[in-house]
Amino acid sequence: MTYEMGVVVAERRLEAVAGDGTRASVVIRVGTPHPDPLSRNGDWCCPHQVVGLGDEAVSASFGVDSLQALLLGVYALRLGLAERAEEAGVELDWLGVPELGLTVVPPEFVPPEFGPPST
Repeated sequence: MTYEMGVVVAERRLEAVAGDGTRASVVIRVGTPHPDPLSRNGDWCCPHQVVGLGDEAVSASFGVDSLQALLLGVYALRLGLAERAEEAGVELDWLGVPELGLTVVPPEFVPPEFGPPST
């Protein structure tokens, strides 16, 4: 099923790096979470899209509230990007950050090169 993106609330530009070193832009977009019009329980829907790496249809993730729908949308993007990159035979990069910066980890687990500057 395809969904409407609506207002984009977050976007990230990645690079797809091929084996020969060529680079192409990949954009991920997250739309505004909104009540799911088909839900009888008051569930929420969060649209998301990948542009530049295969199918560009808008997908959606669902949750019991807007935050869960949003978090599941980011999780679905992370998993989908890994699968698409493997199928396309490319590596994805965003500032050299592990997991494309789509996984939040406590500060004590962030490698020093990605953490705040030393004081």
